[in-house]
Amino acid sequence: MRLPRSKESLIQFVKFGIVGCSNTLIGFGAYYALVWLGVHYMVANVVSWLVSVFNAFYWNNKYVFQNQTPWLRALLKTYASYGFSFLVGTALLWALVELVHVSEYLAPLLVLVVTIPLNFVMNKFWTFK
Repeated sequence: MRLPRSKESLIQFVKFGIVGCSNTLIGFGAYYALVWLGVHYMVANVVSWLVSVFNAFYWNNKYVFQNQTPWLRALLKTYASYGFSFLVGTALLWALVELVHVSEYLAPLLVLVVTIPLNFVMNKFWTFK
């Protein structure tokens, strides 16, 4: 029995959220550890992004979207789609920290409001289409 597309999308979004929670913990863990060690917040942002996107690719490919695309192509598309949201998120991070003077520890959490839905849409309709 096949679920209606709207229910399939909802289930995918929930699975994407579960993967995203673990991915967020990994990304923030790397970010906060690097900042705590004295690494500039923007460098920490790049390193944590590289690690977390690979984690997201693995679990989204295996668990959320059951991708049929060859893994290398899907991996490159994953980095490209997350790269777009990374640029948006990095610009927001910079603006929040430098212009609005939000703490460099709080700002990444605020950026998630924009990047989570953006990542889902990019992954669903382009990366793992």
